[in-house]
Amino acid sequence: MRVFCSVIEAGGFAAAADQLGISTSAVSRQVAQLEAHLNVRLLNRTTRRMSPTDEGFAYFERCTQLLADIEETEASVAGEARRPRGRLRLTAPMTLGILRLAPAFAAFSQQYPEITLDIVLSDNVADFTEEGLDMAIRVGRIGSENVVARHIGETALLIAAAPAYLERAGTPLTPDELTRHSCFTYAFSATGNHWEFVDAKGDPLSVRIGGPIKANSGMLLAEMAVAGSGIVYGPCFILLPMIERGLLVRLLPDWTTRRLPIHVVYPTRRHLSARVQAMTSFLTEWFASRHVEPNRSPA
Repeated sequence: MRVFCSVIEAGGFAAAADQLGISTSAVSRQVAQLEAHLNVRLLNRTTRRMSPTDEGFAYFERCTQLLADIEETEASVAGEARRPRGRLRLTAPMTLGILRLAPAFAAFSQQYPEITLDIVLSDNVADFTEEGLDMAIRVGRIGSENVVARHIGETALLIAAAPAYLERAGTPLTPDELTRHSCFTYAFSATGNHWEFVDAKGDPLSVRIGGPIKANSGMLLAEMAVAGSGIVYGPCFILLPMIERGLLVRLLPDWTTRRLPIHVVYPTRRHLSARVQAMTSFLTEWFASRHVEPNRSPA
């Protein structure tokens, strides 16, 4: 595996041989033995160039991660204080990733330059095995699969509409009045078309809303609300900047809305790589120091 990865990284057999301190024929022989063992061709070879096959590139990515894990394990057993390294493949919700996590990932990359981040942004609940993920960041629902979750933060849900919509349709003063308005439905909401509140006495209230628009993107619904199409119920990290800019008006500020937990999720607690542990600790501190969102009306 090490020889094969060196060939890919160096761009050829001779360059890999120089890096490894062995002969070019030895490099070629070991790669050939590896292909025979796997019964698959890993490299396309011509007289001018060498390139990995699709299978070879996929094998290279997995080998890189496995070799990094081996190095970390050996360093741990030997008692060495070696920094985490290798590829860390993770997924996060689209809008949270763009609006909130981008600076966190950038800061993490600067602090751990030997870790290669492979980030997949998606609002779907990803399959760890099928997508080759090391960890996931999820808002709200964790998913039904058997996973381990660590709470790292939370975000409030806000209700808002554009000034133009409120001028045309009126401003709801109580949650019950929302039933007479055009309200947007978020496809991945755990409560569906029910919006939940808690009054000043602590009593819960669930309101069934309706409207002509349903979407799987909170950012899309927010932008449609800015356009004056209706009322949106979404996370603070999407709506608060729009409220502060005057594009939206926060509604029902005296009613407490739900808060969605933010979790780091991974398939098992056993044998977590140093990369996963480093990212989990980093995000926990990041959210604790920066990700503060009020549930009451913002100043």
